[in-house]
Amino acid sequence: MNGGQDLGGLHGFGPVAPEADEPRFHAPWEKRVFGLAMAMGFCRAWTLDASRSAREALPPGEYLTSSYYAIWLKALERQVQAHGLATAKELSTGAVSTPAAPVERVLRGPEVAPLFGRGFPSDRLVPDPARFSVGDRVRARNIHPVGHTRLPRYVRGRLGTVETVHGSFVFPDTNARLAGEAPQWLYTVRFSGRELWGEQAEAGHAVSVNAFESYLEPVAPELTA
Repeated sequence: MNGGQDLGGLHGFGPVAPEADEPRFHAPWEKRVFGLAMAMGFCRAWTLDASRSAREALPPGEYLTSSYYAIWLKALERQVQAHGLATAKELSTGAVSTPAAPVERVLRGPEVAPLFGRGFPSDRLVPDPARFSVGDRVRARNIHPVGHTRLPRYVRGRLGTVETVHGSFVFPDTNARLAGEAPQWLYTVRFSGRELWGEQAEAGHAVSVNAFESYLEPVAPELTA
């Protein structure tokens, strides 16, 4: 979606200033929000991509003025309400007033370490071979979906070159709306700075983007010269 999170190429937000020795959490409440998000995701009421979509769906003004884990908390509150797991009153008071909808499973303490130690791989097999190969010229499709997408706005409609073929993985766009994993081939595509931002871009700069197969179109040979 074209939301407040898609900032690539926009002016006015200042430089990215990495924090030296940045801690994982800056306050105890952030750690608690992270734990709640992981535990609720384990319930299988929604998917990882649905969680990302919920965060990106916050109004741009609210998204851009909220801290990282405040965004997580606001999105989680929306999700538990949408799935009948809590009401707005219960969230504000901390007291249960109505029975919650059932969940498929519950994450318990002894399960946390082995579960997260195994990770959550999203690679999947697909029957068809990859459409593109390393070195192919492609164009990122000019799409503007209302729902979740992992294709950055600033590369849409631009020409790039396939750098890597990664394999096939869960497709976030369908998985976010609980419409199935629909796995696709995933590529890294390199776009020159001049292609993205014109002659004002610094010479020699480029951006590499991971892009699913349905995000890309083949380029006619005459356009690759």
